[in-house]
Amino acid sequence: MKNERIFLSRPHMGGTEISYIDDAFEKNWIAPLGENVTEFENDVKSYVNMSHAVALSSGTAAIHLALIECGVQKNDVVFCSTLTFCASANPILYQSGTPVFIDSEPNSWNMSAIALKKALEKYSEQGVTPKAVIVVNLYGQSANYNEIVNLCQEYNVTLIEDAAESLGSEYEGQMSGSIGDYSIFSFNGNKIITTSGGGMLLSNNKEDIEHSLFLATQARDQAIHYQHSELGFNYRLSNISAGIGRGQMEVLPQRIERRREIFNNYQKDLSNIPGVKFQQELPNSKSNRWLTALQIDYKQSGFTVQKVIEHLAEKNIEARPVWKPMHLQPLFEKYDYIAEDNDNAKALFENGICLPSSSDMSNEQQEKVIKEIKLLTQ
Repeated sequence: MKNERIFLSRPHMGGTEISYIDDAFEKNWIAPLGENVTEFENDVKSYVNMSHAVALSSGTAAIHLALIECGVQKNDVVFCSTLTFCASANPILYQSGTPVFIDSEPNSWNMSAIALKKALEKYSEQGVTPKAVIVVNLYGQSANYNEIVNLCQEYNVTLIEDAAESLGSEYEGQMSGSIGDYSIFSFNGNKIITTSGGGMLLSNNKEDIEHSLFLATQARDQAIHYQHSELGFNYRLSNISAGIGRGQMEVLPQRIERRREIFNNYQKDLSNIPGVKFQQELPNSKSNRWLTALQIDYKQSGFTVQKVIEHLAEKNIEARPVWKPMHLQPLFEKYDYIAEDNDNAKALFENGICLPSSSDMSNEQQEKVIKEIKLLTQ
């Protein structure tokens, strides 16, 4: 269709997903266990080089379980990237913990090691050690982990790598999702691969993953009757959804290649517009470019992010602002925020935009998006 909607990031099936789903139906394994679940966990943990994994209903559930394994309880402090979706921070409140939000660095847009160091020093002076640091790999780009890992080790703080958006990305030869003490992925419908809804928690700690599995299946004790000694959750991924995931893992390399190609096309055609600056890859890293993200400086370009979004919407094209930082959210505004010298995260939000990046977007559709943005410069 001539005016077919161009989505920000929509599911893209590879074709073999249905065979895994049909197999589950034939074997009547429809519950949240079965061959697809087991093999999907094996596929992901093998891909990222982690020892243990548990497939869950969402990435949010994975963060929640990671915090439980970290021992987070009422009033415990947890540091978290501020420039992220609320799902990164909400589980801190599930545990009645106290979030402290950390600013971004201006290039990768991820947690600033400078701000993290300031936060660790500030709370150390108060005699407080955070139970965990949740670092988000924003839009597929890994954070600056060399410095962050060193800081976490120096202060003996557990690192949770929120890799919800970055499956397939790399940092210093390590796969995204293999750097933290715990790591999480999301397989929501808009991610680079999807199970329609789902997530995964990974760690090299076997006991913690086994306990997470126990908690994710309602914490049922080993007894012939239904007995529960711990608070559990209904967090397990279904065998049907995991079947979709198995098929999606088979096409992940092609999805990464296409998303990076889409990013490169945008960068080539839009970088010469004054005031346009794309999210950068850190040296020795490779982003899956889940979403193409960039900043637009109104003073140089003559148009705002809001103007671009509104103009594209008129043409049936979906674009969105970058995440509104957590420290600016009404839910979290009472909590502490540690910035660099300037509030980088706030500036990124005010000037940032995500462009359509679906891996099944045609070249013609992308050319239309680029054309419409260029019209604003005239």
